Amino acid sequence: MKAVVLAAGVGERMSPLTDTRSKMLIPVAGKPILEYVFESLRGADITDVTVVVGYQKKSIIDYFGDGRKFGMKLDYVEQPEPKGTAHAISVTSMDDTFVTINGDVYCDAASLVDTIKKHEDEGDILTMGAYKVKSASSYGVIRTKNGRVTGVIEKPKKTSNRLINAGVYIFEPEIYDAIRKTPYSERGEKEITTSIGILIESGKPITVNRLDSWVHIGRPWDILQANEQALRVQKPAIECEIEPNAHVAENVRIESGTQIRSGSYIEGPTYIGKDCDIGPNCYIRPYTSISENVRIGNAVEVKNSVIMEGTHAAHHSYIGDSIVGANCNFGSGTKVGNLRLDAGNIMMTLREGLADTGRRKLGAVLGDGVQTGINSMINPGVKLGQNSAIGPGVVLTRDLQANRCVLVEQKEREEAWKK
Repeated sequence: MKAVVLAAGVGERMSPLTDTRSKMLIPVAGKPILEYVFESLRGADITDVTVVVGYQKKSIIDYFGDGRKFGMKLDYVEQPEPKGTAHAISVTSMDDTFVTINGDVYCDAASLVDTIKKHEDEGDILTMGAYKVKSASSYGVIRTKNGRVTGVIEKPKKTSNRLINAGVYIFEPEIYDAIRKTPYSERGEKEITTSIGILIESGKPITVNRLDSWVHIGRPWDILQANEQALRVQKPAIECEIEPNAHVAENVRIESGTQIRSGSYIEGPTYIGKDCDIGPNCYIRPYTSISENVRIGNAVEVKNSVIMEGTHAAHHSYIGDSIVGANCNFGSGTKVGNLRLDAGNIMMTLREGLADTGRRKLGAVLGDGVQTGINSMINPGVKLGQNSAIGPGVVLTRDLQANRCVLVEQKEREEAWKK
């Protein structure tokens, strides 16, 4: 069986992280999101994959190449414009049963195998992977009757049904006929859920299969959830130098070329990439992923965060429940808040407006190249665009756009302060 992976999207909700990279290349526990999709396919004995690319296509192709390094055979086709998921599938050509999976979906191989088997057993034109979530208002909700799909309702305002479309499909080639009949939406897109609706209206039976493990990485805080799941199942390994009097837990993976200095305390599960400089006397708490060439120095505490390559936090800083882009620099004493004073859910501004993240603990999202001055503070849920900066003593309470700087102005009083 062959597969189609959809990796052409811009990922606007993931800004500022996607302003400089494809969402598919955001690292989770040391590997890009898209690599986990390939691992799941490989676990289902699917190695012949067509990848639909668009935004940042060169970076994806440069990273994965022909796929041999990852045990895959990869071919690439371009979706010239972002015109929806059905349009993305339409630029491919499959003449037999095939898997389609969104490139920003973290799904376990066992669930994928089970979905394929159910498709083969039932013999329907389509089998949809589904997952039960706590709140379905941000997803496409699947309606079923007697084990068959009767409809998909996109982002309902109110629903008691929590079974959602997981972006994992087993298609027969007839899907191309339905896509050709699919009209463009008001946004100028062809959506695969509309194509599925056409199949349903024509009386074609569609099966649904529940997935055991799934994360859709569509919003910045989803990265933390995917990172947590990946770290839970990673294989521990220590391939670096550790100085005396440093503590490294058993469920930690550290790559070669990294140095763990004396007094460092590293709990797991945690991932630390190549050529990092960790310590002395720092505290790295569980569910932290640190990419290559990162500096975590004296009296720095990092908790449940993703730190991308080349970032430095050299001294006296706290980073909690945050996603930090590449080549950022934290001035001494920088603190990233991750809990509201009233302990309510953290809010974050996305493309469509202010969103409830559903998380009581969530820090900041920093684009690439952000700098902070000494003793600065960033409030929970704040986003900083690429190459932005906050000066010494700043308390940042709102989002900061790319290439902008916030400073605290000081004024000298003319009169003497002592008489």
